[in-house]
Amino acid sequence: MNGGRARWVFDGHIAGIGTASGTRLVLGCWAHSPFGPFADVMIERCDGHRVLLAPDPRTARFIAATYVFDEVRVEPVRVTAGGDGWTVTSDSLTLRFTTGRRGPLGLALRAVPRGLAVRPRWIEAVGLPARLLRGVRTCGTAGGGRREWYGARDLRPVRGADAVLEGGDLGPPAPVVPPVRFGFGSTPRRPCLVRVTTLVG
Repeated sequence: MNGGRARWVFDGHIAGIGTASGTRLVLGCWAHSPFGPFADVMIERCDGHRVLLAPDPRTARFIAATYVFDEVRVEPVRVTAGGDGWTVTSDSLTLRFTTGRRGPLGLALRAVPRGLAVRPRWIEAVGLPARLLRGVRTCGTAGGGRREWYGARDLRPVRGADAVLEGGDLGPPAPVVPPVRFGFGSTPRRPCLVRVTTLVG
C-alpha cells in the first residue's frame, strides 16, 4: 500500500523507437497487469500530436488518466515475438523490429535480484545515475495524485525497425529525439527494448 492506496503492477516490456520521419513510438507489452495481458502504443508525431492506441476502453481510460494525449484510439493491438523479432499490428500501425545482444547495462540490470529491482526505494535510489542515459527517468508523477516507478530488469538495443502508420512509411529507425511528451514517461534516447516492472499508486 502507498498512503492507503493500492499499487497497480504491470510486468512486461517497453520498446522506445524513433524514426527518420520524426515520429516516435513507445510500445508497452504487458504479460501481467490488473487488466490481464495487453499491449498499447504511444505515438508522438513530428508535429507534436500525441496518440494512444489501446485495445479496449478500460485500458484506454487508465492510460489516458496516467499520461497526456491529444487523441485516444481504441483498437486491437496485437504483438507477436519470436527470438529477436517483434511484430506489432493494429488498425493504424504496423511495426516490426529486431533486438541485438545486450550490452553492459543490460547485463547489470539482469544481475539485480527481482525482489530488489521492483522496490520503490531501490528504483528511486538508482534514479540519479539513470539520468546519465538521456531520456531515462525511473520515477515520477502519474496523474491523479499518484506516483509511478519503473523497475528495469533487462535492456537490449533495437538494431532494426520499420513502421507504417496510417499507410505512411515512417522510415528507418532513429534516436528518440526530441524526448516524448506523454507526461512522466521514460525511454532512452537510443532505441531499445526494456524488460520492466511498472508500479503505479
